[in-house]
Amino acid sequence: MGDGLMIKEGSSVKATGRIAQIPVSEAFLGRVINALAKPIDGRGEISSSESRLIESPAPAIGQKASSVAQVVTTFQEGGSMEYTLVVAETADSPATLQYLAPYTGAALAESFMYRERHTSRIS
Repeated sequence: MGDGLMIKEGSSVKATGRIAQIPVSEAFLGRVINALAKPIDGRGEISSSESRLIESPAPAIGQKASSVAQVVTTFQEGGSMEYTLVVAETADSPATLQYLAPYTGAALAESFMYRERHTSRIS
């Protein structure tokens, strides 16, 4: 990744011992960045004192079924469930399904986005 594109057969490389991560901060709002969170909009560097793993481990447990039901009830009572999609895996779901849930949500959101529909995420 990044400067690694210059690596050729016989090059010497060292492992950092760190998991791939990117800087994060409110300063990213309104900016255009690449996959490594480097600005590509010509507006200079982005200041950040925090970082997050690019691919965070799945949580140890999913949502409580009662929490999911409460959110769905709130959407129904507010009249917004008809245009809302909830992707959830409960704490008793297999870890693989808990891991896949956000990717499923992202894929569905992208399908709406490419149809020029509004998308947002609530965790």
